[in-house]
Amino acid sequence: MKVLLVGNGAREHAIAERLSQDADVYAVMSKKNPAIAQLSKEYWICDIENAESVARAVSGRGFDLGFASPDATLAAGVSDALARAGMLVASPTKAASRIEWDKSFMRDLLTRHKIKGSPKHVVVASEADARSAIKDYGEVAVKPLGLTGGKGVKVSGDHSTDPSELVDYARGLVEKDGSALIEEKLVGEEFTLQCFCDGSRISAMPPVQDHKRAYEGDAGPNTGGMGSYSSGPHLPFTTESDMEEAKKILQGVIHAMKKDQAPFHGVLYGQFILTEGGVKVIEFNARFGDPEAMNVLALLEGSLSNTLLSMAEGQLSRPSFSDDCTVVKYMVPDGYPDKPKKDAGVDIDARGIEESGAKVYFASVYEQGGRILTTGSRAFGVLGRGKSLDEAEAIAEKGCSFIRGPVWHRKDIGTSALIRKKVDRMLSIRGNK
Repeated sequence: MKVLLVGNGAREHAIAERLSQDADVYAVMSKKNPAIAQLSKEYWICDIENAESVARAVSGRGFDLGFASPDATLAAGVSDALARAGMLVASPTKAASRIEWDKSFMRDLLTRHKIKGSPKHVVVASEADARSAIKDYGEVAVKPLGLTGGKGVKVSGDHSTDPSELVDYARGLVEKDGSALIEEKLVGEEFTLQCFCDGSRISAMPPVQDHKRAYEGDAGPNTGGMGSYSSGPHLPFTTESDMEEAKKILQGVIHAMKKDQAPFHGVLYGQFILTEGGVKVIEFNARFGDPEAMNVLALLEGSLSNTLLSMAEGQLSRPSFSDDCTVVKYMVPDGYPDKPKKDAGVDIDARGIEESGAKVYFASVYEQGGRILTTGSRAFGVLGRGKSLDEAEAIAEKGCSFIRGPVWHRKDIGTSALIRKKVDRMLSIRGNK
């Protein structure tokens, strides 16, 4: 099978690695990812957020299957362009990926189709409306309606204790975008549940917990994600009923989008929060998460290419997953996220990483003169897998030690101490002190 992959981050490196096990991989990238290039039979460099550019890059080539990955790439209609080029496509159309790039559409979809999980919310188009909503809700989350790379949300108590600062932020969004989304603040533990979708059915992957905050102890500014862990069918703080509730929401979304003539073929990512009142929806993404893709693809049993093909054909095959645990730690440039060091050389001891049992996925780096250099964004995802979280965390941490240069990572991700805090917090929220 000839599979065309569009994207060039660590998420796409993990996807390419799995696809290459039983398919020929071809890649279109905005910048050369050295690891993806090595896995590919052929690759092209172009603006992957421009559907026409991607179509021109691969014009005249024949592929059995196409899969576009990054959020802005999907929002640009690249999946539609791949379909017009004559291939089956396992990533969502621009219309279907609107579930991610338009939060107002997403909330409206849940409301119209009576799908549970939405907090109180309102879309505001003026400073006066924002002030009124913030006063009415008390503690809130203020969000742009469009794509922000996981960094555009301001939450009461987390980012500001002064309501006027949140009003100012909402006013700025209105001035820039014309509107802003204001939601009641949700208190609990977040988790990610991703699923394969064929337009009608879903097949869920193991749940993952990501860590957005830059610094240890979940402190500091939001990032694209500093690392993540999985622990089989459940996370340490979730129950089987929590997972069923989340799956029901995801299946409801797929049914709703089919009814609305925008069937979703691809990977649907549900960002949920477990609260005192059950499972609530924070957002949906129309692709694998990053870093969560690394967790789940390491556990996938069977063929990723066949699973993607079954989604594209509307006949989903339901793959199985190992119950092993995984931990991913992201290595980022010194100064990240505020003043990241760019164009800095990093040395990777590939043999040491392999002998440690870890895997490394290349993110926003580039190659020059035989060296790997940073760009300013997240640089490497380091994965550990084991029968327990302690084992997986130790492997990931050991793997990080073989990447040397002006980069750093959160050492606490996947540790028993941090996870214990999350379990205790959820027990307290549920009233089971």
